[in-house]
Amino acid sequence: MANPTNFGTGDYKLKAMHDASYPGGVVVDPTPITTGEEITILYDGLLAASGATQVFLHVGYGNAGEWRDVKTLRMSRTGWGWVKTLEIPDEDRFNFCFHDGYGNWDNNYGFNWSFEIHNGRRH
Repeated sequence: MANPTNFGTGDYKLKAMHDASYPGGVVVDPTPITTGEEITILYDGLLAASGATQVFLHVGYGNAGEWRDVKTLRMSRTGWGWVKTLEIPDEDRFNFCFHDGYGNWDNNYGFNWSFEIHNGRRH
């Protein structure tokens, strides 16, 4: 069973995510994150505030200190920040940070962002 969004759908969802004013300007929806589901990441943090013309989502899976399957994904600019929707694979941990393509990174002061991925079964 899919996790419901915490913020709604469409443009209303993006506005609600932005208005939530999460620390670092990063909102992930839905949470908890479940294997095989799509999540949306909204970013309105340091790079957005500095006027970046493009923001990339840098992702990896597994131990927060040793990422696997690392990818860099282009985010889309919206009126509420930068956004990317992606499907979560069958892994145990989702890690990410952001960069502007010019060597400027927002990595949550060296901690990145890291979420446990659930398998969807109740324990």
